[in-house]
Amino acid sequence: MRDTDTDKVARLSRERFEHTRPPSRRDMPPVDTTNLPPGPRQPSLAQSAGVLRFRHRYVPGLRRRFGNVFTVRLLPAGRTVVISSRPDVTKEIFAGDPAVFHAGKGNAILGPIMGEHSVLVLDGAAHKRARRLLMPAFSGHALRGYREVVAGLAKTEVASWTPGLEFRALDRMNALTLEVILHVVFGVTDEERLAQLRPLVYRTVNVSPLVLLGWGFPPLQRMGPWKRTVETSYALDRLIVAEISERRQAPDLAERTDVLSQLIRLEDDGERLCDAELRDHLVTLLLAGHETTATALAWALYEVGRDPEQMARARDAARTGDDDWLEAIFKESLRLHPVLAMVVRTLMRPTTLGGRLLPRGTTVAPSILLSHSDPANFPEPERFRPDRFTGDHPPSLTTWIPFGGGVRRCLGAAFSQMEAVEVLREVFSHYDVHAVGEEGPKVRNITSVPDQGARIVVTPISG
Repeated sequence: MRDTDTDKVARLSRERFEHTRPPSRRDMPPVDTTNLPPGPRQPSLAQSAGVLRFRHRYVPGLRRRFGNVFTVRLLPAGRTVVISSRPDVTKEIFAGDPAVFHAGKGNAILGPIMGEHSVLVLDGAAHKRARRLLMPAFSGHALRGYREVVAGLAKTEVASWTPGLEFRALDRMNALTLEVILHVVFGVTDEERLAQLRPLVYRTVNVSPLVLLGWGFPPLQRMGPWKRTVETSYALDRLIVAEISERRQAPDLAERTDVLSQLIRLEDDGERLCDAELRDHLVTLLLAGHETTATALAWALYEVGRDPEQMARARDAARTGDDDWLEAIFKESLRLHPVLAMVVRTLMRPTTLGGRLLPRGTTVAPSILLSHSDPANFPEPERFRPDRFTGDHPPSLTTWIPFGGGVRRCLGAAFSQMEAVEVLREVFSHYDVHAVGEEGPKVRNITSVPDQGARIVVTPISG
């Protein structure tokens, strides 16, 4: 990359950090707390640590203490967040007017990494435009085109496993889903470029909650983990912009089916997307579509590997082409082990939810963690039961909410489920899986993962 190009990318990175700085207290409207549901009285820092870092104990503890709707105050700026696990409130939030229920403001903490053009941090007309541009890349027709690539990558990955040797399913699923994203979304096949991208993506995904909270304090970006995160982001930007530049000149651009090539070919009101827009869309799809799917797959292998009956049922599904059951395994994994804790929306005007008038500036958050573990929604919630997602009465989209809901429902939900089916089919067609030890959840960045990596051993299926 020439010096002038390097300077251009550095400017793009610097401007992103400047434009996506999380709001400070003076940037946020004051919230009238008079009519808010009760909640803990600890300082914002302690509540933030509880909700972000120790969520699996802290948040259920708040429900036991305050009921299924309660208020917390989170950094940055002591933001007021009303957390709910009531399906009726979730339905009202997902069906609410996007002009009133802003998701981008609630996701602002992700802005420095995702970028100001990310569909996750935009609201209003800008969000509607970004979603419209991305939707064709995740249509049913597009998914059918991606399936063969996913299946081939899954076959290569599973063929590399050593029978009888214990390994961490999370590590292998992270490696596999990263390859899927780099091939399907980025369209990268050059091994040298792939080798450069992999470690940068890994370091970006593994950002700690402390670093995310620190974006609201710019001086921190010059020291310790914040400085390293900035340096990683700059390096990732250089590779992505180089790939964009080369792809624009590719002689086969018109025939390529990867998401980057589709976005480069797009014209919106006669204009092509700029490097910054392309970069932000790619990083959003990379981070949103990589770790969530990998973690759910790791948990799926671990849970099936704990129960010989589940293993036999999964083996039969893979052999007979019962994709519905394989998909149900994935969905139940997302239900029992939520990767994300909650969905967030910020109210742009006073709004009544669940019979309570909430003031402008309040962030409302349907809790994935609490909804998925509520016995009223899922009998015997601690059990792994894929049959919940088969038959005539699957869980509603107000109780099973790993992909959010409404007009903000994750664009990649169908892709993620297609990918999971291909991976599980490949695994269970060749191996019986045996779980090793006990696993619990731990927080990594904003996601929850198996604390020991979902350790498994595989043995070839005889006959």
